[in-house]
Amino acid sequence: MSSAIPGGAKTLAKRKATQENKLKQQQQNQPNSSRAAGAGGSSSSMLKIFNEEAQGFKIDPLVVLVFAVSFIFSVVLLHVLAKLSGRVL
Repeated sequence: MSSAIPGGAKTLAKRKATQENKLKQQQQNQPNSSRAAGAGGSSSSMLKIFNEEAQGFKIDPLVVLVFAVSFIFSVVLLHVLAKLSGRVL
């Protein structure tokens, strides 16, 4: 049986090395993602979708909620009716 303490000097050395590697990476100023590097879609065009000034169909979130709940209710109602009638409607 070894008398080494769990998480001793080796663990501390690993933590220090990991911290040093992170600092080196941050100092290199390399972006972490391809989007940050400039590849991929333009974020300004994506924000246009959610902007108040964007053209398109504007609808209140409450109306969307009512439509969604009524659709779910109609599907449940159709399932109940099909179960009661014994055949598919």
